[in-house]
Amino acid sequence: MTGRFAPLVALRDFRRLLRTRLLSQLSDGVFQVSLASYVVFSPERQPTPGAIASAFAVMLLPFCFFGPFSGPLIDRWRRRQILLYGNLLRLVLCLGTAVLVLLKVPTPVFFAAALLVTGVNRFVLSALSAALPQVVPAALLVTANALAPTLGTLAATVGGGSGFLVRLVLPGGPTANSALLVLAALGYGSAAMAARTMARDLLGPERTPDAPEPLGAVLLETLRGLVAGIVHLVRDCRPATYALAAITVCRFCYGLLLVLVLMLCRNTFAPTQNESAGIRWLGLALAVSAAGFFVAALLTPWAARRIGVQQWLVCCAALAAVFTPALGLFFTPAPVIIAAFLLGLFSQGIKISTDTVVQTSVEDAYRGRVFAVYDVLFNASLVAAAAVTALILPASGLSVPLVLGSAALYALTALGYGLTLRGGGAPQPRR
Repeated sequence: MTGRFAPLVALRDFRRLLRTRLLSQLSDGVFQVSLASYVVFSPERQPTPGAIASAFAVMLLPFCFFGPFSGPLIDRWRRRQILLYGNLLRLVLCLGTAVLVLLKVPTPVFFAAALLVTGVNRFVLSALSAALPQVVPAALLVTANALAPTLGTLAATVGGGSGFLVRLVLPGGPTANSALLVLAALGYGSAAMAARTMARDLLGPERTPDAPEPLGAVLLETLRGLVAGIVHLVRDCRPATYALAAITVCRFCYGLLLVLVLMLCRNTFAPTQNESAGIRWLGLALAVSAAGFFVAALLTPWAARRIGVQQWLVCCAALAAVFTPALGLFFTPAPVIIAAFLLGLFSQGIKISTDTVVQTSVEDAYRGRVFAVYDVLFNASLVAAAAVTALILPASGLSVPLVLGSAALYALTALGYGLTLRGGGAPQPRR
């Protein structure tokens, strides 16, 4: 394994870009924990599903609204400058948000400040991906695409875990929440300094002799491209359409159950005044769910080879329908923690299967636009789920209808998607 990545590690500019990514995503993990701490574990406020829905919106709506349109901008601005000034801007925004927390401003003001941080994050992540071919030769690009995002996700996980540990040792209240925001700000500052070690024009975009199109025209063309991608899906690419419909429903169910687990950890599993116990339960639930994601990455290729990618998607949805009520209706820690692991496994199995179906059944000319639509559906379904829990979930998290409703949706998805496979076979690879 080390030998496989040795040629990449030998590239100085790749190491600098990777260092910038790792520091940036490490800080993202800390920032996300600071947001969760403010919403869920602040002793001065009673957390509600509505507050958690607002937090999900802050974290994910920028990816829904800005994601498809970030490409035209990062193709016009120097990407090294995006990484430098984007991280510096997040440093300033995090410090400003920390001051707002200390001043105990109304929650909507805090969310508005946090939304600015995550909005900038969308551009930074896009610039990191777009810059990779500028520092890696074509022969090593596949390996670099496997290594860099994986290490970035690991860095975000480490940052989140570190944030949880810091939160446990600090006394509860605004001081602890603001301290996490300052820690995230310092991380973003470090990422900016790492970006500064690279030359201004190193990461592109490459300039052409022709004058660039007006930005408004480019953004309008992007919107038209998204519409064309949707039309292509519905009219010419049924396997991908059905898979995207399935994952949208399953992601919605996952969001419902995720908020339920948050409420159980905060308000039911831990004694009323024992904030640290609630943090420990939530940290454990998120850790075992992440372990489920990892197991899915190992298990899905094996299962796909034996029963097929689409059939594995059906199995994951069906198993989620069975285990959701079998474990979730106990509303006690051990079964819920096991359910968190299994839901992580099944959700990631569905995600990997859907990625494969889209990649193999959509024509290359439309693939980027279809994945942009996919990204919007994937994030918007989680926000929609959080909004629904705000309306129907009690603060205790004890909701039999929500558990049974989620199981029913999983079952209907398994049945409905399974019926689309009858006589259809696997999707044919498209060029």
